[in-house]
Formats: sequence, structure tokens, C-alpha cells
Amino acid sequence: MRVFNFSAGPAVLPEIVLKQAAEEMLDWHGMGLSVLEMSHRSKPFGSIIRQVEEDLRELLAVPSCHRILFMQGGATAMNAIIPMNLACRSGNPAVIDVVHTGLWSGKALEEALKYSHVNVAASSENNGFASIPAQEQWQLTEGAAYVHVCPNETVHGAQFHFQPDTGSVPLVADMSSEILSRPIDFSRYDVVYAGAQKNIGPAGVVVLIVRESLIGHAMACCPSVFDWQNVAEHGSMFNTPPTGTIYFCGLVLQWLKHEGGVVQMEKNSLEKSAMLYDFIDNSRLYFNPVAPDSRSRMNVPFFLRDASLDEVFLIEAESNGLVQLRGHRTVGGMRASLYNAMPVEGVAALIRFMRDFERKKH
Repeated sequence: MRVFNFSAGPAVLPEIVLKQAAEEMLDWHGMGLSVLEMSHRSKPFGSIIRQVEEDLRELLAVPSCHRILFMQGGATAMNAIIPMNLACRSGNPAVIDVVHTGLWSGKALEEALKYSHVNVAASSENNGFASIPAQEQWQLTEGAAYVHVCPNETVHGAQFHFQPDTGSVPLVADMSSEILSRPIDFSRYDVVYAGAQKNIGPAGVVVLIVRESLIGHAMACCPSVFDWQNVAEHGSMFNTPPTGTIYFCGLVLQWLKHEGGVVQMEKNSLEKSAMLYDFIDNSRLYFNPVAPDSRSRMNVPFFLRDASLDEVFLIEAESNGLVQLRGHRTVGGMRASLYNAMPVEGVAALIRFMRDFERKKH
């Protein structure tokens, strides 16, 4: 039986990548040792990390005025590291604007409060984070340190389908769950960060894309290992990086290039998400609470109108090879994550099961 993994992260990886990693695990390119054993200062690993950076820059069309850094601590750590690096560029902590659209932007808000004043520029909390506030509703602060957005909220399943415009104020985005899934104009963003474990590779590294002019303004209290200037000056190797994770990310990026890059990934995600939303919207048993114009292509939460069937649904789904469908603990229900490595066949299998389950229960 084929298994389809709908986990929100750590997420499904391309099968071909796992096979290649298995083949190379004991002997990378004839060296007689694993990448996991290599010194991060060695020439072979230097070639790996440089290639990962080059492939990211090519796939994402990252402009030359932005640096690509590999950080540790996950996107959650970045919620603290970003204000440490940006909030005091003028000497004193400035106001940070946050657009609050779900659990992850909420975590960024909580961390930012430890380092600066925070203005909630817009929020969809009053409707259960079921939509993205229109830009004309945002109350931005003139001269803010930056504006923080989370363009795709994995828990509540809401996604920006417009490009925010923050004028001269730096725009910071947590793109952990949507990076590499569609073309993005990175010239419009000043800082983008993304945990690897959804569309880039395994957990353990964060990709940080930062405008060069914003490097070198860290607070005195910022740990040296998280000061962007130190990380940039040492080529993301101020300390030992997660070498194995970076190697895996390189394999995923090569797979992405072979599959047609982000343009093809966007076509795939449009097809997969449309299939699932169309089925849910025409169902008597399932529903999705997110406004149609704000629905995520990456994470599709759905609920059974009879919640007493939830556990039965999950048990039967798993017995049919459909795993990791339980919704986030804060909202319940179900959630299907449709990242790049999830094939359309997996979505079709999920829909077949959901249809059969509905037939049996109604």
C-alpha cells in the first residue's frame, strides 16, 4: 500500500531525494564517508553549501542586493532574531508593525514585544483568522522598524493572494510554508525567512534572505551567532551549521529544478488545492471555514460537521495510507498539507477516501 504523508512539517520529501540520500549516505561522491561526517570547513562541504545558495538564488530569482544566509533555531527563533537585528537601526527601538493573521504571526508578535513596541496594524482574530485583512484596512506606523507578515498560515489555512506594499518601511515575511511554491518578487521584500521542513528539506535550518543594507545593525544583546553581520561575514559558518540538513536541501533544490522550478510548482499547487477545495465545498459532511479569496494552497484545514466522527475518520484514513491528517491541536479537525513534494495522486487518493467515508456515514 502506498502511503501519502499530509504532515504540516516536518513534511513529505520527494521519494527520489530520499533514495539518492540513501545511496550516498555511506559514501558521498567516492570519498568513503558520509556528508554527515564531513567537516563543515572541508572543501567538499564548501562546494555543497555554495551550490545550495546558488540554486536558491536561481530558483527564487533573488536579486544581488540580498544575501542568502543559513540560520539555526527554526523560524520561531527568527521571530526573536529579527527584532534583535532590525529594531534599533536608528539607535533606539522603533515600533514594529505586525499583521496578525494566525498562530505564527501571533508568535512573531509575542517575541517582538520583548524587544520593542508593537503595533497590530491589522488582525483577523475576530473572525477566527478565516480571512486576510485587505491592505486598505492596515493601520501602519510611519517610520516603523519594519512590517511583519506571515503570507501563509499553516494552522488556520489562510494565505495572502496579493503583494503587500509598505512603502519605505522594510517588509519582513515568514514564508516557511509557501517558499518555492510560487514565484515571488523578492525585490519587494527586505527580509524573508523560511524553516526548511516544509518545501526546502528536513528540519534543522532556516533560509534567511535579507537586503544587504539591513545587515550590521544588531542590538548589543544579540548573541554573536545570530548577528547577521557575523553570519554573512563567515559564509553562514560562524559556527558549525546543520551540514546534513543543508545537504538534503541541496538535493531537494536539484529535484525542483528538474521538475520545472517554482513556475511548475505553482501550477501543481493550484491543481491540487482546487481539487480538494472543490470536493469539500460540494460535500455534505466536510467544510472549510476560510474565505475563498484567502484560502491557502499549501495547508487545507477541514472539519466534519459531525465532530464525533473525527477519530474514526483519522483511524480509517491511516489504514488507507493517508497519514498525518490531524488538525493542529489549537483548532482541531483535519488538515491536509499540499507542499511541493505531495503528488496529485495523493490528493486524488484523499478525495476518494473522503467520498467513500461520507457515503458510509450519510
